[in-house]
Amino acid sequence: EVAVAAMQAHPLVAGVQENGCRALGNVCLGGDAAALARRQRAADAGGIELAVAALRAHPQVADVQQDGCLAMNNLCIGADAAGLASIQRAADAGGIELA
Repeated sequence: EVAVAAMQAHPLVAGVQENGCRALGNVCLGGDAAALARRQRAADAGGIELAVAALRAHPQVADVQQDGCLAMNNLCIGADAAGLASIQRAADAGGIELA
């Protein structure tokens, strides 16, 4: 939630968005039960929408683009109901148009 709060507070600061996306991506890495819980918590906090917003706000900043994609990948992984819901949230936020 700290990364999400920082991203919300500083949407136009590329470094904050880069590091926030990297933190989200790293926190959501893994396939065990703890990782699934972290992924859901990050999604519930608005991480998916914030990653899309970071990608949209900083299209020329390669590090934001790289870490934003990392976050999106790790937040939206899985063929279970939660994974499919996250994919839909990313699509609804405009993530498909950014790909």
